[in-house]
Amino acid sequence: MVLDKNINQSKISRLMQDYPKGLVLLSSWLVSQGYSYELLLQYRRSGCLRSIGKGAMLKSDDPLILSGALAALQSQANIGIHLGGRSALQLHGAAHYLQLTLSEASLFALGGLKLPLWFTANQWDITPVIFRNTLFEDDGIGLADYQDAGIEMQISTPARAMLECLSLCPDGFPLVEGYELMEGLATLRPGSVQELLESCKSIKTKRLFLYFAQRAGHSWFKHIDTSRIELGNGNRSLVKGGVLVPKYKLVLPEELA
Repeated sequence: MVLDKNINQSKISRLMQDYPKGLVLLSSWLVSQGYSYELLLQYRRSGCLRSIGKGAMLKSDDPLILSGALAALQSQANIGIHLGGRSALQLHGAAHYLQLTLSEASLFALGGLKLPLWFTANQWDITPVIFRNTLFEDDGIGLADYQDAGIEMQISTPARAMLECLSLCPDGFPLVEGYELMEGLATLRPGSVQELLESCKSIKTKRLFLYFAQRAGHSWFKHIDTSRIELGNGNRSLVKGGVLVPKYKLVLPEELA
């Protein structure tokens, strides 16, 4: 690879060495880091960078990996999207005993959020399945730092991921699998759980979470103050011909009641 003699060698060296393999680099963000648009154009012409869509690039030999795209959306574009639900539980090791696919990843974003074309149009190593909802009063709650091959991003904590799974029940997520996942969450921190439940806006989701936690017999459950959690009124029927769980006013399959 031959660079034009006018290219700043220290900058290209930093670009090649400092950013992990597969991290998407946004032009606007690189400009804020001291790279001019003219210099970035020269890097592309020389073969150091390649475009993957308007305003987005990769180092020329880097693959299209979903973690690199998510990290760019979060830290460079400040877009509120994260890996959550079943996929986050898998990364935390809380779902390893279930048959989970590695070909798809559950992503959660606020409803109405517009994602850039470079993200939606590319074929990533893992196919993103995007769920759009506004589950919490504070959407930044219950996120944790995670590193994938040097790429840093935020994903849901186990407690938030569990709530995200249950928010999709029954049509988008099986109730039985939701309970099986809850059984594996014996070490949740009650303070974090309390905060999430108080921020959660879905009555059905909160009732399911509390009922499954109590049914699983988790020790942290007794530390949850349900008087501070809005649980609404009236029954929530999640299956036809099911059985009512009176305490939580949920109509569930017989095997879960």
